Amino acid sequence: MEKKMRVYFDHSATTSVKQEVVDKMLPFFTNNYGNASSQHFFGREAVAHVDNARDIIAKELNCKSGEIYFTSGGTEADNWAIKGIALANKNRGKHIMVSAIEHAAILESARQLEKYGFEVSYIPVDKDGRVDIDFIEKNIRDDTTLVAVMYVNNEVGTIQDVKRINEIAKSKKAYFLTDAVQATSSLKLDVKDLGCDLMTISAHKIGGPKGIGLLYVRSGVRIEKLLTGGHQERMMRGGTTNVPLIVGFAEAVRLNALSREENNVKVKAIRDHFVDRVLKEIPFVTLNGSVEHRVVSNANFSFEFIEGESILFSLDLNGIAVSSGSACSSGSLLPSHVLLAMGVKEELAHGSIRFSFGEENSIEEVDYAVDKLKEIVEKLRNLSPLFKVEGEIKNV
Repeated sequence: MEKKMRVYFDHSATTSVKQEVVDKMLPFFTNNYGNASSQHFFGREAVAHVDNARDIIAKELNCKSGEIYFTSGGTEADNWAIKGIALANKNRGKHIMVSAIEHAAILESARQLEKYGFEVSYIPVDKDGRVDIDFIEKNIRDDTTLVAVMYVNNEVGTIQDVKRINEIAKSKKAYFLTDAVQATSSLKLDVKDLGCDLMTISAHKIGGPKGIGLLYVRSGVRIEKLLTGGHQERMMRGGTTNVPLIVGFAEAVRLNALSREENNVKVKAIRDHFVDRVLKEIPFVTLNGSVEHRVVSNANFSFEFIEGESILFSLDLNGIAVSSGSACSSGSLLPSHVLLAMGVKEELAHGSIRFSFGEENSIEEVDYAVDKLKEIVEKLRNLSPLFKVEGEIKNV
């Protein structure tokens, strides 16, 4: 009997928490359990560790410690950034620009702002998922207060030219926000080099715990609070300071910085081997996203004539974990808004799967997954009346 493997190819959704991170966090669940807002020595000890964590992350981002605000994750940070900037600067203008392929946290926040009288321009992208720079230049206005473009797309892994976009934003004195949640594992995040005014990242994409993220806000940027009720985060974000997760976040950032380049080489080799085999051995398949401007961990494929969900569930039965898109949109039956914005036909977008790789993956796992994928695709297509008709025509 063939051995069934357990293969995890969904690192864009989340990663396992590194043991070193767990070890750093554990004391703050037990012995060092003080509330960082308390005035006694338990509280002072907690504050000291939070401050140290903030310093570690600030060093990696090349910013001041006081420019970092901890949040419950990337979604809260994105919501705070876009709503906070819009509300704080509404007297100067009520026009913002966001890319059409942003994470739902950005897009839904923008749509919510539209209900309150803000005007939103949605920046289109090309077939590779790269934003239309000319559109930004032509449509940015004197009353534009914010331009938001994610550094790396969470579905197709496309890397954006954020430096150039920031330059355009600054030409109209607009703030520039980049969601860097998917960039953190493989790209250096230097806020001064990138020039961004605001940046969001999340710990669980880099071997840290779920439920903790941050918003970087450049000194001097005007932003409204999102959560009120307490004096935490220098009176900008109410809520009990999550000391253990913040400590774990900093350790994950530190470890990621040390191993990033080495891991990139390994992960790219694994990803490229997977892509090469799929393209050579499975017909009627398309690699979505940019080949040149793409993070090393991502491979997003569309399989003609079959539904992505059917492939996903069949792979799952064979011990292979993948995604049909963003984890935050996994409950939706709608085709990917990212792929549709890239011009992918709706029926092809429905047949898309995201494979995302990490440092613990191996070539053996890739070969097992591709072998199973070939069997699954062939089986599902043989059940498809559309494939029997159109597939034969394309093969002629």
